[in-house]
Amino acid sequence: MSPVVELRDITKVFPGVIANDRISIQFYPGEVHALLGENGAGKTTLMNILYGLYPPDGGQIFVRGRPVDIKSPTDALSHGIGMVHQHFMLVPPFTVAENIILGSEPKKRRFFLDMERAVADVEALSSRYGLKVDPRAKIQDISVGMQQRVEILKALYRGAEVLILDEPTAVL
Repeated sequence: MSPVVELRDITKVFPGVIANDRISIQFYPGEVHALLGENGAGKTTLMNILYGLYPPDGGQIFVRGRPVDIKSPTDALSHGIGMVHQHFMLVPPFTVAENIILGSEPKKRRFFLDMERAVADVEALSSRYGLKVDPRAKIQDISVGMQQRVEILKALYRGAEVLILDEPTAVL
């Protein structure tokens, strides 16, 4: 079996600091990995490189054996890589469904938001992954733990096969 994602010799340098120095790691289907280290060790930097928020200064990223150039989160998602950030990126007055579909809204008659389909899609996704949420609840009215589920479902809705969780317990 070949890796879904491979980071090979990834290096990132900020002024006066080497954040990542030739990091190599492979991720295979079905595996769970944890990057452990003290604050400032470069964990989040490495995740941000994989998600396209920072360009690497050296090294190469491979997805399904092919070299890729991930320059943005859109690029990462196009390769099946999603990320849940330590600080959530949700719109509090919007509903769970509205947050999950934001930017990838199902349409009816080409221009109109199909909210019924959005709710149905979120319910199906929620059921498929066992992450129960109320698609009609407003983000501002749900717990932090539930908001984290929404962030995970948001990444899965966009097709993430590899899910990066940046300090997932920090907000709980």
